[in-house]
Amino acid sequence: MSKRPGGDAAERGRKRRAPRRAPASDTPTRDRETQPSNRAPKPPRAPRTPKFLARLQASGGPRFARKMTTGSIIGWTALSVIVPGAAHLRAGRRRTGLILLGLFGLLLLVGLIYGLSFVGNYGAAARDSTMITVSAAAVIGALCWFALVLTSYIALGPDRLNGRGQIISGIAVGLLCVSVMAPFALTANTVLTFRDTVKAIFPSTSDPEVQPIKQADPWNGKKRVNFLLIGGDAAGNRTGMRTDSMNVASVDIKTGNTVLFSLPRNLQHVRFPPSSPLAKHFPNGFMAELPNGGLLNEVWQFANDNPQIMGGKNKGPKALMDAISHTLGLRIDYYALINMYGFVDLVDAIGGIRLRVEKDIPWGGHYGTAGTIKAGFRQLSGEEALWYGRSRVVDDDFGRMGRQRCVIGAFAQQATPDKILTNFGEIARTAKRMAQTNIPQELLEPLANLALEVKDARITSLQFVPPQFYTGSPDWPKIRRATVKAINDSLKPAKRALAAGVTASPGTTSSPTSSPTATPSASRPVKPSQTPTRNGQSAANNASAKSLAELCGF
Repeated sequence: MSKRPGGDAAERGRKRRAPRRAPASDTPTRDRETQPSNRAPKPPRAPRTPKFLARLQASGGPRFARKMTTGSIIGWTALSVIVPGAAHLRAGRRRTGLILLGLFGLLLLVGLIYGLSFVGNYGAAARDSTMITVSAAAVIGALCWFALVLTSYIALGPDRLNGRGQIISGIAVGLLCVSVMAPFALTANTVLTFRDTVKAIFPSTSDPEVQPIKQADPWNGKKRVNFLLIGGDAAGNRTGMRTDSMNVASVDIKTGNTVLFSLPRNLQHVRFPPSSPLAKHFPNGFMAELPNGGLLNEVWQFANDNPQIMGGKNKGPKALMDAISHTLGLRIDYYALINMYGFVDLVDAIGGIRLRVEKDIPWGGHYGTAGTIKAGFRQLSGEEALWYGRSRVVDDDFGRMGRQRCVIGAFAQQATPDKILTNFGEIARTAKRMAQTNIPQELLEPLANLALEVKDARITSLQFVPPQFYTGSPDWPKIRRATVKAINDSLKPAKRALAAGVTASPGTTSSPTSSPTATPSASRPVKPSQTPTRNGQSAANNASAKSLAELCGF
């Protein structure tokens, strides 16, 4: 019989595939095909998930395997103060952590936009609505950050610490809560104190005696605004108010350039404009019947003591403004009075003032027995600054007038915002106790912007003192001419930019104006003579305004 090719191989394959039978006796032999396997079948392999996705998809559990210690819990809680959500992310609560972090970023963006809205209009911070908004935001912020610190601490699981760790971390987090809330509380308190001070000092336009303020044009189209700055000398052992220091600051609204006019307190027999009740009562000047009386510093108290003449009570400020307005030929828009003894606290609050002392100034008592302010560049305390402007031991009223304008100028230039904010509480308390003004609250916003202009602008000064001006029998037209000339001189740099070579020629004005008009002239200015002539034209030309920075050495 012939065999098919490959038959043996096929036969052998069938034999291998045929199942083997177990013997009739003995234990059945295990066979891979007939006996079940001890190993479970492998499930199909799923696609690999990236590690960072697996972490984000996890629902809980610590992100790091390292055990939380007392120090780490305190540290992560503190970090959450400046990075809200950091503690929650560390604790594995990623959704909450990311939400907190996003809200914090949104809050920063809103705060940045709100802050940028004040750029170029810093006076907007003086608005009542702004102060209410900031104080409310500070209170809400304090509560939110307090809650943030507590929830961050709880999320980190301080209960897993031992007893000592829980006590230490609890105390630390409690102190952290107080520290976090303190800046918010300080901000709210400062803003509310400022708001209270504003309402206590500055009248509202709801007062019928206060002129309404137009938001579109708060200065009513004026090019200059004139402020009467008064230093009062009221004390416990004196009756009434003596205005011993009187200065008019005439400010250019556009540039901030300021001319400071100093009037002596013993200027006699001032006149009043026809609209004033005192003009009819004193047609020849204030108390002209008294050869040695009728001083300028008596006008305020006389008006307050005679309401039947003034047509009402507390008309001292109005009477003094009328007198000085008519004297200078300038309309006095606003006044601000501060008691001399309150000025001590204001100077101390900004850390003193620095200026140049021309000569030794004894101070204190009647003969300067308390001490001496030495000549040279000095940093004066509040008390020293007060006596520097008041002492008459080595000179007279006119000498101290020059020192007073230096003190005022130094304070105006050196009372920077950071110094004011550092001791704002004391400044506010002093101002409420010692200050008085007719500047309305609604004018504070443009006034704050104007003050910033003045701080960086040029300040010149003119004193109406002998020998150019005699206080016993003043030459009123001459005073007005000098006033106009000083204002025109303060505008010269701007005029040169427009038309080189044009000089200002002062003119006489017969009625008060807010901004005297300069008349261009091709003639050269008259050179002042060395010997002033009483009531002469050379004396008028010799009375020119000088820079306070040069006079006082700021």
